[in-house]
Amino acid sequence: MINLGKRNILTVARAVDFGVYVSDEAGNEVLLPARYVDESMSIGSEVDVFVYNDSEDRLVATTEVPLAMVNEVAYLEVVDAGRIGAFLDWGLAKDLLVPLREQKTPMRVGKKYPVYIYLDNASGRIVASAKIEKFLGNVIPRYKRGDRVNIMIWKPAEIGMQCVVDNLHKGMLYDNQTFRFLQPGMKMEAWVSKVRDDGKIDLRLDPPRSGRERSERLADTILRAIVDNHGVLELTDRSSPDEIKRTFQCSKRDFKQAVGHLLKSKKIEQTQRGLILLTE
Repeated sequence: MINLGKRNILTVARAVDFGVYVSDEAGNEVLLPARYVDESMSIGSEVDVFVYNDSEDRLVATTEVPLAMVNEVAYLEVVDAGRIGAFLDWGLAKDLLVPLREQKTPMRVGKKYPVYIYLDNASGRIVASAKIEKFLGNVIPRYKRGDRVNIMIWKPAEIGMQCVVDNLHKGMLYDNQTFRFLQPGMKMEAWVSKVRDDGKIDLRLDPPRSGRERSERLADTILRAIVDNHGVLELTDRSSPDEIKRTFQCSKRDFKQAVGHLLKSKKIEQTQRGLILLTE
């Protein structure tokens, strides 16, 4: 079966002047145009291709990899807009359409928007929608605490950043637990800290650990930073939360606990200069 809007492993079936036809096990064929054909593609060889609609709505294959595929969320730039909708650059020769009905507000050329890519059943075409909420939360999340997931930063909220989890669910990264720069469109790994009753997912950018484990790991990081800085680090537990966050991507509370651990173990001392490494 050839999957439209997805990558497919297909077999070179026959050559023509304008490319090669590649097929699935059932003998369904799709054209791979000549500009994507290289010397390694002989009859019977397998190729990894993405299948989509060309400008005349025929199926066509490409060795190019799009920025996102069907059933995925992406942050894409508008390159053109007109009476039927907006067109997004998704890394292929043919741009991706967002029909007018799938726009929240009129999309503007040069701006990036979060969109969900899907197959339109009525037309059989690959299109995108800026109304991504309707595609999320439609299945029950089966995660447990500590599960690793893939997320895309979606949009800011009062308490943090809303995220799309595994292209299926809504999630939240909280400001008071996140200590790195984030902006919409960024993709990364995260860890589940809780699945709420409403199906939304609380996330962390580090694996859930006990307070002691977190403090010990941070203490090791602080100690390495002191050693790398010739035995002196111009930070103390009286430094500003912003300065601590910039340096160690942690809260001031966690920093003070980790420094306390190092002081108690007599690995450092705290002076007006900062944190000083103690030598044996």
